[in-house]
Amino acid sequence: MAFTDEYDFDLLRNEAEILVIREVELQLKKEPETTCRCNECVVDMAAIALNSIKPLYRFSLLGTLYASQAMSEQAYADNVKNAVTQAIKKVKRNPAHD
Repeated sequence: MAFTDEYDFDLLRNEAEILVIREVELQLKKEPETTCRCNECVVDMAAIALNSIKPLYRFSLLGTLYASQAMSEQAYADNVKNAVTQAIKKVKRNPAHD
C-alpha cells in the first residue's frame, strides 16, 4: 500500500491560496484590458505570489484558527497584496505564451 493511500492528505489546506486568489481577482479588475487573463497567465500570477509569501497550512480546527488569525494581520495582508502586484508585473513582462 502506498504511503498516500494510508493517510488523507486531502485534508491539508493552504489558506493563503484563498487570499492570493481573491487578491489576484481584485487587482486584475484594476488592470487594463491588455493584461492577459487566460488561464495560464492568471494561474501563473497566483503561483508566483504564493511562492513568495509564508504559507498558512492547516489540517485541524486549531490550524484553521491559527490561519484565520494570521490572515487578519495587516502585515500578512500587505505581503499578499505586494506579492500579487509583483506577480502580475512579472507575468505581464514574461507571459508563458506568445
